[in-house]
Amino acid sequence: MELFAPLFRSEEVETALSDQARLQGMLDFEAALAQAEARAGVIPSPAAAAISAKCKADLFDERALAQSAKLAGNVAIPLIKQLTHLVAADDKDAARYVHWGATSQDVIDTGLVLQLRQALQFVTLDLERLRGALAELASQHRSTLMVGRTWMQQALPTTFGFTVAGWLDAVSRARGRLREAEQRAMVLQFGGAVGTLAALGSKGQEVARNLGGELRLSLPNMPWHAQRDRMAELATAFGICAGTLGKIARDISLHAQTEVAEVFEPAGERRGGSSTMPHKRNPVTCATVLAASLRVPGLVSTMLTAMVQEHQRGLGGWQAEWETLPEIVSLTAGALRHLTEIVPRLEIDTAKMRENLELTRGLIYAEAVTMALARKIGRSQAHELVEAACRRAQSERRPLREVLADDETVKHQLQPIDLDDLFDPRKYLGAAETFVDWVVKESRSQTAAKKSASE
Repeated sequence: MELFAPLFRSEEVETALSDQARLQGMLDFEAALAQAEARAGVIPSPAAAAISAKCKADLFDERALAQSAKLAGNVAIPLIKQLTHLVAADDKDAARYVHWGATSQDVIDTGLVLQLRQALQFVTLDLERLRGALAELASQHRSTLMVGRTWMQQALPTTFGFTVAGWLDAVSRARGRLREAEQRAMVLQFGGAVGTLAALGSKGQEVARNLGGELRLSLPNMPWHAQRDRMAELATAFGICAGTLGKIARDISLHAQTEVAEVFEPAGERRGGSSTMPHKRNPVTCATVLAASLRVPGLVSTMLTAMVQEHQRGLGGWQAEWETLPEIVSLTAGALRHLTEIVPRLEIDTAKMRENLELTRGLIYAEAVTMALARKIGRSQAHELVEAACRRAQSERRPLREVLADDETVKHQLQPIDLDDLFDPRKYLGAAETFVDWVVKESRSQTAAKKSASE
């Protein structure tokens, strides 16, 4: 499926999740295990050195491993067999200590954790880039008037900055969820056959501590072979992130409709064109992001379903994760990368936004008039009066303000200058601009704190 890789993937994350990286992750576990056991006096130090020297993915036959996995049930068994042969070619005694006291699931799970840790570094960077771009866009359009829409219909005035601040706030939460899930998921898997480290006797805990240190992974309270909440939580956090990105893409694509024409993806040669209609300017990045947001939830469901595993080691549920979780990460990372690239270059037509405010001939100010009249004649009566005026304005295709100005009840309660204020969109924005300020400030504060912590 390489034909579609540039369309749906992030190159750096794909490298981190590649077959080569998967093999290297498992081999990093084996090398670290040998070193950890040598430090604990479980195996000779020369044996650890000999094993580590052969833990390089380019020494292995990937095709042979894949074919052997069909019979073995997982790729770790043939990998360990190849590693043993490689070590034995130089040091037969050292070969006896390959994979000492571990089980296949220790190798595969920890190898995957190492891959995910690398992939998450790129995802985090892109989330920060997206947050920065959204914060800038929200600030720039803090007061840019546009119509707010509910149920796909024009509703009330708002600002484009308020819309973008909503995107930003959700992206910030997505970043927080991923960070929390990462902290729980980036842990060592090491338990041996049933999770008790029995093969290592009294040295089990010491080896585990050494191994965690070698791999820079936290040591969990106990092995988690059949307790898959860590991986399921990470998958779910990615799933929510994909949904958040999809929401942004959906909004941008709706704003880009011909009849709306307020926001567009950046123009470029051969970008968004049609094979038959030269005039088309399709929101191609939005399509890619939306496709990912549609695919990921089903994969997350697989991860949640796979949590129900048997006894100390699962049958089928664990295996269902092997391709599913990397695919979730890959699709989400690709959507994130593509969205991050277009947001700073979105084309905003502020004049069209202002023009669209007048499409309903003032109907979007009906709530403002209702609230003003309610203070004088009661909410129920005010609602009925304005609702009738709206129907009349629509049937007669007249501006709502004109219809209201002719109403005797309105004349007695509101002066012309009052109606002018009620039909001024800037005077019915509520806390829109304040919300923008809060969200942007919080986002920038979090980014600054993260940067300071990393220094």
